[in-house]
Amino acid sequence: MEVKAKLNGLRMSPRKVRLVAGLVRGKKVAPALDQLTFSPKWSSKPLAKLLKSAIANAKNNFGLAEDNLFIKTLTVDGGPTLKRWMPRAQGRATPLNKRTSHITITLAELVPGTAMVATKKGKLEPATKLTTKPKEDDGVKTEAKEEIKPETDVPGKVVTDAHHEGHGKHTKIEGGSKKGFTTKVFRRKSG
Repeated sequence: MEVKAKLNGLRMSPRKVRLVAGLVRGKKVAPALDQLTFSPKWSSKPLAKLLKSAIANAKNNFGLAEDNLFIKTLTVDGGPTLKRWMPRAQGRATPLNKRTSHITITLAELVPGTAMVATKKGKLEPATKLTTKPKEDDGVKTEAKEEIKPETDVPGKVVTDAHHEGHGKHTKIEGGSKKGFTTKVFRRKSG
């Protein structure tokens, strides 16, 4: 189960916030909170507060254990920019851009368990599984990569030239009307 928390309009540049966000992305919740607590950067304070909010959401709304959570995604996007002016010499003014940030944090379970959901009466009950396992046979066919096997004994068959193995494979067609004719065979790589 995934739990989200958002912070919109933080009056700090996204570039400065991303420095700290990179430190805790993908970590377990407890070490991430320790990292944010002892980080000297100013952006670590709002990030720690947001992480605590996400943990509280996971505990109270879904009944998840704190030691089973980790930071799945942590995105820092740019918000609206405030345009200001600063007076300079000889009556001039220079523009100032005061940037803002939108931060979204997603927590997920390390070991998927039974999540609890609060009902209207305030009781926690097990939630139904939202994720379904893929079926073994979905009817999707995967193409097997064809390989040209060297056969030197039988005339009229294709023979792979081992010298050009890594590139497009060069093949020689033995027998037939064009003896020693060389063609280049390209195999498309899937994925």
